[in-house]
Amino acid sequence: MVVNVHAPAGISKEPVRPRERTPRVDTPTFEIDVEELAAVREGGTLVDVREPGEYVAGHVPGAVLIPMGELANRLREIDKTARVFVICASGNRSGAMTDLLRSAGFDAASVAGGTGAWARSGRPLKEDLHDHDRPDHRSHRDPDLG
Repeated sequence: MVVNVHAPAGISKEPVRPRERTPRVDTPTFEIDVEELAAVREGGTLVDVREPGEYVAGHVPGAVLIPMGELANRLREIDKTARVFVICASGNRSGAMTDLLRSAGFDAASVAGGTGAWARSGRPLKEDLHDHDRPDHRSHRDPDLG
């Protein structure tokens, strides 16, 4: 016995293919490159959101360490009247934390390419933890920054 099955009207006989997913972006990420950072950073605050071991191994001079997992609870430590530049190793963590800062009312931008891009541009990374780099120190400017 042969049964002829027909699709009900309005239903395609073609196989169902899943739709391609588009990444969901709730808040746009604001980015600057290392050239822009070097040019506009005066008067701003550079926040490094990597872990302490990463920071000590090499950080942009004058960067303030506030690890990603602590940032939401330490927003009061950041000057809300100054521009905030957020950096990590590659730009992924800093992008997420820039969105967090912007949603909290900060004028924030992520540094595209992070400390890797900074180093590739020929700019120096410090490999130690000086007092002026500690988060509780209020002076965030570095005259050696090019």
